[in-house]
Amino acid sequence: MVSGRGTFQTFGSNAKKYELRAGQGFLIEPCMVTRYESDAHEPWSYMWVGFSGKAAPSIISSLGINQNSPIFSCTQEQGRQLAGCIEKMLKYKDNSPTSTFRQMESFYGFVSLLTESIREPVPAESSNDYVSQCIEYIKTHLSEPFTVQDLADYLRLNRSYLTLLFKNNLDMPPHDYIVQCRLNQACRLLESTQLSIENIACQCGYVTGNSFTKSFQKKLLMSPSAYRQYCQSNHNYPNPEEQERGKDKKLILPNRTYLNFD
Repeated sequence: MVSGRGTFQTFGSNAKKYELRAGQGFLIEPCMVTRYESDAHEPWSYMWVGFSGKAAPSIISSLGINQNSPIFSCTQEQGRQLAGCIEKMLKYKDNSPTSTFRQMESFYGFVSLLTESIREPVPAESSNDYVSQCIEYIKTHLSEPFTVQDLADYLRLNRSYLTLLFKNNLDMPPHDYIVQCRLNQACRLLESTQLSIENIACQCGYVTGNSFTKSFQKKLLMSPSAYRQYCQSNHNYPNPEEQERGKDKKLILPNRTYLNFD
């Protein structure tokens, strides 16, 4: 975070909520369900870096941060240097060999600075147990066309009460959360495979390819085919903020590793 305050929340078996300030950042790994939100009184400004590849796991391992301990902190001077590395990466936008190597140089400079950052414990608040169980169920049954009522029945809860829990913890009803997870999984498959749209729809819990396409178009403002073409032509993923079409409230299941420096 460059300035301001906010919260970062993880879900699942090790659900935690972190209160963050300027000079702190967080890691979002592939298939890691998170939510991050700017403080209403001290809204944050942040920068992020997304990367993938065979070396990604070893790079993250060397930093000493992971899904169970995703927060890092740095001094004011380290923060300025990290921001400078990101600005240099953004400077080289064309696909020339020179720009590619310049970006790599700046990226490894960024990683080098992170290894020197301060690892300080950040207090975490436990998330609602029912919501955590729901998230685990959704993740393991994503290819099935289950409904919110199925979730409620699984936990033996009233559907209205389950909806209230989701709104209190995630600021969205369970149906919206399920759709978000299905579409994030679809994006991953569109980016990394050549599976047909119908096959991807099936793997993401949609009964028909048509219902999948309608849902995808409504949320991402482009068709699944257009999204795949975009990724292939740009050799990159759309900014997660653009995908969410929201402001300062994110609930994403990324396909790349993201380091948010707030």
